[in-house]
Amino acid sequence: MSAASKIHKATWCAFRNLEQYRTKAKFSSSAIGTRNELFNQEQRRQQDAVGRIEKIEIRYLGLPEDVTLLMNKHISTPYNCAQHLSEGHCKRSALALIDGTIPWDMHRPLQESCTLQLLPFNVSEPHVVNKAFWRTCSFLLGAALHKSFKSEANLQLHSFPGPNIKSGSFVHDIVLSSQRWQPSKSELRAISAEMVKMSAQDILIERLDVQQELAYEMFKDSRYKSEQLPSIGKQNQGRVTLYRVGEHIDISRGPMVASTRFLGKCTIGVSHKLANEGSSGAFYRIQGIALPSGYMLNHFAFGLLEQRAQKLNSARLPHEPFEEPQQMQIS
Repeated sequence: MSAASKIHKATWCAFRNLEQYRTKAKFSSSAIGTRNELFNQEQRRQQDAVGRIEKIEIRYLGLPEDVTLLMNKHISTPYNCAQHLSEGHCKRSALALIDGTIPWDMHRPLQESCTLQLLPFNVSEPHVVNKAFWRTCSFLLGAALHKSFKSEANLQLHSFPGPNIKSGSFVHDIVLSSQRWQPSKSELRAISAEMVKMSAQDILIERLDVQQELAYEMFKDSRYKSEQLPSIGKQNQGRVTLYRVGEHIDISRGPMVASTRFLGKCTIGVSHKLANEGSSGAFYRIQGIALPSGYMLNHFAFGLLEQRAQKLNSARLPHEPFEEPQQMQIS
């Protein structure tokens, strides 16, 4: 079967399964429940579609020595490779690097024979893993915000711009049904506490690539996510990358670190009102600072980081076009 025929068949199957998903998902009592049910069904469908198992050679480069591993195509992950090395590799590896250039999620199946490096935070060139950590912090902030607000606030998550460590903060943009919200210190601490709670639970961060049509179904309750999907799908050949932590699912090109346990000390320090939205709502930018687990700073030094993180982050604003650099789609 030609590559084009395989793509056509996969797309047709996705459309057919979408109708089945709509039928099954109607039994869910909430939008979050429906979204997770669709995520689970598509995850199982992709796993079942692997078919005949093919072997690939993964050339691990690193300590204690370079070694070649024989793994399963579209099934084995960098984490599975780490399991063949040592428990320490499993615990320390936050991210993988494929063929020396491509950042790769630890729990994302490998697609071809390749070289593999496992990246802890103390790697000599930490830029790639730091960006993944920053992006993960924004993602976890979205999950914490969902848990922190009462339904009366009509919280809607908008998006989180790409990570820029030089900005001094990770961010998440939201919309609330209030144009005068000014969070107290205790309210901001409560959001921070939700993130720390997730860290303590060591929750796996899952990645799933889906067809744009299925993403529409999953986010049909979210005005802003629905508006972003055409641009995202156009840049990625009709595919949308989703991440899940617990029951929280959001859109991101990734990659992200392997688990919430890599989040250490964390402070959500400020909310900036960006603009009014409609007659009663407004956009807000929530900003925070965090350290990877195991990294310590004295109170004074971390306080300086907290102060810097309160300055308005100049990343893309919610009303600007939702587009990602094309060259970053490989991750």
